[in-house]
Amino acid sequence: MSGRDAVPGPGTETPAGPAGAFPPSTTAVGGYLEPIRAGGTLLWRRGGSGIEVVLIRRPVRDDWTLPKGKLKNGEHPIIGAVREVQEETGLTPVLGRRLPPQHYLKDGWPKQVEWWAATPAESAEAVEYQANEEVDRVEWVPVGEARGRLTYGHDVEVLDNFLAGPAETSPVILLRHLSAGEKRTWDDSDLLRPLDASGRADALALPRVVGAYGRPEVVSSAAARCTESMLPYTVEADVQMRTERAFTVREGSPSYDVEGAREAFARILDAGRPAVVCSHGELIPDLMEEALTRLGAPLTQQLGLRKGSFWVLHVAGGELAGVERHAVRG
Repeated sequence: MSGRDAVPGPGTETPAGPAGAFPPSTTAVGGYLEPIRAGGTLLWRRGGSGIEVVLIRRPVRDDWTLPKGKLKNGEHPIIGAVREVQEETGLTPVLGRRLPPQHYLKDGWPKQVEWWAATPAESAEAVEYQANEEVDRVEWVPVGEARGRLTYGHDVEVLDNFLAGPAETSPVILLRHLSAGEKRTWDDSDLLRPLDASGRADALALPRVVGAYGRPEVVSSAAARCTESMLPYTVEADVQMRTERAFTVREGSPSYDVEGAREAFARILDAGRPAVVCSHGELIPDLMEEALTRLGAPLTQQLGLRKGSFWVLHVAGGELAGVERHAVRG
């Protein structure tokens, strides 16, 4: 059996049941169970017959599914999703828009899987993958055929969620600079205040997280704590960094220009290219409000960010296709 008609056997994945029942089919008597956390991507490309997606076959379960896997303890969901897809397919995913997470039971315990649409960094026509005991087949499958071949209903829902929105999107990442030393203990110009030890550690971790979205260009506040936040990424990704005065919080009064910052951010959004903007806590809410308003989306009550956190706006054709928020440390 395949698709939504599949009936999982003992010890396999069980989709959620009807809403409103207690205990819910995704938990246990007594209420909440901390879910098993996993991540994966729906890898897609345009083939001769239209959109194709990657499916994997697991010989032990004799099923067809989408590439995903459990996160390691403390692992960032973005890094975990990329790692698991690389391990199961041999392909490196470049993340697109985030898809709704899936919730179902795995051996009686709730499981939560974070999903992204993604394209392969490689352009090879065929998948070169060494079969093993966990995954013995990796195939590009036309999207219509994939629906019938998938074993689990929740995988079909991931496919449907992908098809419900635009396939091609462009990420605009808005980062609040990483942790810096306290202003009150810094005797020099605030523009020169550097990252502290925690911020420097996060700066070294940032390339793997931002790099999961490809090689976005960098536009940063000219303050040292912002340019230092982005420096390791620019070196590893081999991209240039441009500083923008409008994104910079300066000394004096006024210390920043909200309207100038919003106009500069609007130009980046209108350009339609992947980008990372690094700025300050004072400006982040205004920049997010500009983006959401410009893209015709509702405003969230929590526009701001903590240091070392970032928004990802997925833009397609001048409209918002998705928003996600992360901390660099996960």
